[in-house]
Amino acid sequence: MLNVVRRSQIIGWMAIDSSTANSLGELEEVWLDDSGRIAYFSGGETYLPVEKIAGVGMGAVSVYYPSVEDRPENLRCLHEITVESTLGEPLGWVEDFLFDWQTGKISAYIVAGEIADRFGSRSVLYPEDVEEIAIDKVIIREDVKHQLEAESEGLKGFFSEKSQQVQHLVHIIGVGVARRRHRLHHVISPSDKSEVVRVKIKEVSDEVAASTNHPHHALQEATEFLQEQWHSLQQSIARAGDRAKSSLDAAWKQIHQTKS
Repeated sequence: MLNVVRRSQIIGWMAIDSSTANSLGELEEVWLDDSGRIAYFSGGETYLPVEKIAGVGMGAVSVYYPSVEDRPENLRCLHEITVESTLGEPLGWVEDFLFDWQTGKISAYIVAGEIADRFGSRSVLYPEDVEEIAIDKVIIREDVKHQLEAESEGLKGFFSEKSQQVQHLVHIIGVGVARRRHRLHHVISPSDKSEVVRVKIKEVSDEVAASTNHPHHALQEATEFLQEQWHSLQQSIARAGDRAKSSLDAAWKQIHQTKS
């Protein structure tokens, strides 16, 4: 859950080339592919493949080179798509959704309409509740309607639902600032055991506490969240390393092709 964001949170954020810091424009939409995963971010006529995303947070999305592609085929927009039962009964629509920006996996659907009436306005569906994502609708299992949760209850524990202050501190500890940028990325290895990762997280957290004036309770919540999500952090660091290497290889290949 460490890399889970809401669609509504990142719409309007700036996309930035991670190597030049040049702006690629504002994000306007996120898109699914045929597999049902988020595959692209877009803004205007620019499409950014998820596998080229370097980082998401602090009001911006950084992208590895090469970043801009023409519109791919067979993309689907999940926002405001109709929700139906397996019998074809219209139940509402997808108001928002949470997804992992590294893997593209959808973590939760926030739905509105008749299906959420008993909760006031919106309720939560999970991937296991969905039978199929068609081109123009999401089809859910028949037994799901009686197992729904209210938005506030169903999304507890997701990183996207933490306060902005806690999210900011998770970013500082997990990514780093100034000269300590990517500190945890350098000190945590794929072979580290859980207790080792947790100790390293606490060490960086203590450094942040000593050098900043962030509220203790928010820093403690951010630290505990990262320690709980230690395995997700470890996997995230490994994926980030693989993406950086892949993007660097692609850049060198492009340079050599240009020269030849």
